Amino acid sequence: MNQKVHLIAIGGSIMHNLALALHSQGFIVSGSDDQIYEPARSRLGKRGICPEKEGWWPENINNDLSFVILGMHAKGNNPELLRALELGLKVYSFPEFVAEYYKDSHRIVLAGSHGKTTTTSMLMHVFKELNLSFDYLVGAQIEGFDEMVSLHKAEYALIEGDEYLSSCLDPRPKIMHYSPQIAIITGIAWDHYNVFPKFELYTKAFADFISSMPASGTLFWYQGDDDLQKIVSMYGKHIHCIPYGEPEYVIQNEKCYLISEEACYPLEVIGKHNLQNMNSVLKVCHLLGFNSLSVCEALSSFKGAAKRMQLLKKNDTLTIYQDFAHAPSKVKATINALKETFPGKTLTCFLELHTYSSLNNNFLPQYADTCNKCDKLTVYYDKKALEIKNMENLDPEFVASCFNIENIDIIHEGEILKEKIAEAQAADGILVFLGSGNWNGNKLYQE
Repeated sequence: MNQKVHLIAIGGSIMHNLALALHSQGFIVSGSDDQIYEPARSRLGKRGICPEKEGWWPENINNDLSFVILGMHAKGNNPELLRALELGLKVYSFPEFVAEYYKDSHRIVLAGSHGKTTTTSMLMHVFKELNLSFDYLVGAQIEGFDEMVSLHKAEYALIEGDEYLSSCLDPRPKIMHYSPQIAIITGIAWDHYNVFPKFELYTKAFADFISSMPASGTLFWYQGDDDLQKIVSMYGKHIHCIPYGEPEYVIQNEKCYLISEEACYPLEVIGKHNLQNMNSVLKVCHLLGFNSLSVCEALSSFKGAAKRMQLLKKNDTLTIYQDFAHAPSKVKATINALKETFPGKTLTCFLELHTYSSLNNNFLPQYADTCNKCDKLTVYYDKKALEIKNMENLDPEFVASCFNIENIDIIHEGEILKEKIAEAQAADGILVFLGSGNWNGNKLYQE
């Protein structure tokens, strides 16, 4: 008999993908949410598992359910959650369920403040090219994969390990659930200010994760991060810890090449941060005994994850990229990558402040010197986002001072943003849009 499962907050990016994966495995899936946006609504609708109406409906929670999965969006007073607890149903947080489902697989967790989605998708691409049996959990849509979650109880499980809290019932970082045999930490840079108001609290999430790894585990960590080095030396004594840096590479005619002992491989991605991510994947594959030539050939065809240094348009005069980068370390890495690849071209950057951290007056100084290699920087924030998040207003002059760059505009009006984007699209050089917001609905490139 097929198990029945109900997802509270089914409309989230990962949660609706989990619902689709469960449905593919024969589970009878139901769910609820107070808001369901596209593409989640259409994707759930095609499977017949989109809630008929938005909201929370405790009458849908009954003893016929095998278990409930609780999304991070749901609050502690959620009526469906309260009903499930009243009935004594098993309630999983999202990462708790994933950990349970993958418990018999060889688990590889890819963690860090930046680059974990890209690194996870790199490893997924290699495994697919090598025709290996694997499941995966990744935080973005990846070319060649229909969903962001796979549940086949495969030999390997590749897990993007998020340090954010698990659920309203479980304040532990999500990565604490996975107990991996192999892990990568790409680096540490303060993020999620709303739940980690002090840097020490944020770094503790990674310290606890390293401490939780089994004694037989192997950790690959980026050696250029001083904070990470201290944490690994203190908390990684019981496991095998292997540092990594950048592999040998060269840039010729605006193209990056990976250099190995066997050959020189042209890459579809750019930037030192992506080369560092790639080197961690190379080291994991070496540990697993994969053929290095086959791995390098696979990496050569990797085109990146959605909205991660995504090429939107290129012609003789203008190249436009979009990047999900919003945290200071990510913004700096993307800008540096573009300037290194296109050293003789004008670099125009748009950054949307959208997350709790980036809109916080106490956190904004973290952006100092992140955009110094921009020739022109426009920072945009939507006042409605501040209202929705119940945050205090921002002073444009203060925001500008935090970036420590001369050629900067701070705007919060949608019409001015539209004009600025049109102006940038008519210019020459390199144009990049950074952030996780929606740019007030503006089209980022013209056909």
